[in-house]
Amino acid sequence: MTEATTTEATATGAEATTETEQQPKSTDTVDYWKQRSRENEKQAKANADAAKRLAEIEESQKTEAQKAADRLAAAEKDAATARSEALRLRIAAKHGISDEHADLYLTGTDEESLTKQAKGLADLAATRKKQGNHVPREGSSSTAAPNDERTFVRELFNPGG
Repeated sequence: MTEATTTEATATGAEATTETEQQPKSTDTVDYWKQRSRENEKQAKANADAAKRLAEIEESQKTEAQKAADRLAAAEKDAATARSEALRLRIAAKHGISDEHADLYLTGTDEESLTKQAKGLADLAATRKKQGNHVPREGSSSTAAPNDERTFVRELFNPGG
């Protein structure tokens, strides 16, 4: 039984020795990772070039109908964007909202939601104009009523005055 334990310990010790021998030193580690980084950069550049070439090949192999369909899809997207922008600006003008506020606050995609947003913003602005920048009792000075404790303390610390 001791023989088996010794053999296991020897085998385990040999494995531990090989693991420590395989670990690089700290200076080797830095150089190793620098080398790996350079290899990865080269591979990334090669992948980017390959992707660019693939896109060119795919574009050249498209038929005229596919190219026309792509142009049509892009034109339809631009038209939809222009329609929504025009709707947003028309509703903003109708409710007296500036372009800056329209860009920030009118985020709806359909006429109903844009109208609700514009009405809410216009109501908020009207309420603010109606109330103004009013601060209650601003500029008026109030004289505090004489207080017996204050009078006592004043006389205590300033007996002659």
